[in-house]
Amino acid sequence: MTTVRTTTRARGVTLRRAAREFWRHPTPWMIVAYLVGALTGRIVLADFAVRELWIPVVVVVLLPFIEWLIHVFVLHWKPRDLGPVRLDTRLARDHRRHHADPRDVDLVFIPTRSLPWALAILGVAAPLGIGALIGTPLTGTLSFMVVGALTLLGYEWVHYLVHTDYKPRTRLYKAVWRNHRQHHFKNEHYWFSVTTSGISDRVLRTYPDPATVETSPTAKNLHGSLN
Repeated sequence: MTTVRTTTRARGVTLRRAAREFWRHPTPWMIVAYLVGALTGRIVLADFAVRELWIPVVVVVLLPFIEWLIHVFVLHWKPRDLGPVRLDTRLARDHRRHHADPRDVDLVFIPTRSLPWALAILGVAAPLGIGALIGTPLTGTLSFMVVGALTLLGYEWVHYLVHTDYKPRTRLYKAVWRNHRQHHFKNEHYWFSVTTSGISDRVLRTYPDPATVETSPTAKNLHGSLN
């Protein structure tokens, strides 16, 4: 007996309708729960310091490049065989499914089984990174976790919105929308930015003139893995 998989697709949406659909999915709420916990802890500790204002600045500067590195080396990981062992990851497999059907909204979000690991890594990275850097390990850690959670929530929203039929109305969002669409439908080897207009792509030389790039036959079949 054949099981037919149903998909959730967003077509012809307004921003309000897109937002309603966004909050029907579990990962935004998981991030919000993490955010509320980190924010509550930060408020309880108080002892706010001006030097913590560096945290959002550093995150904003580094985010485009972190996003690029994750997209290129984690999500676009090419399966490899090491003897009898197949080296592959669940995140990469999920991302290949996302490329195969970019209009399936359920595949747009960070997988619920992977998100707790991302949040845990965020919590570990904080004391090892920014928290220790500004000399306030606990308060700095919580502040970094708050900023990180907001960033992750923003990523989920922007990535989701780009994959709906909501039409760009601002110059900045149009650039974000165009770049990510080109990554999915033109050539998967370029335009790895998701939430920015291509800052990291320009710096790391993955932002060509679309007119000079051939349409890839594997944009929806990463690495030809579906063959």
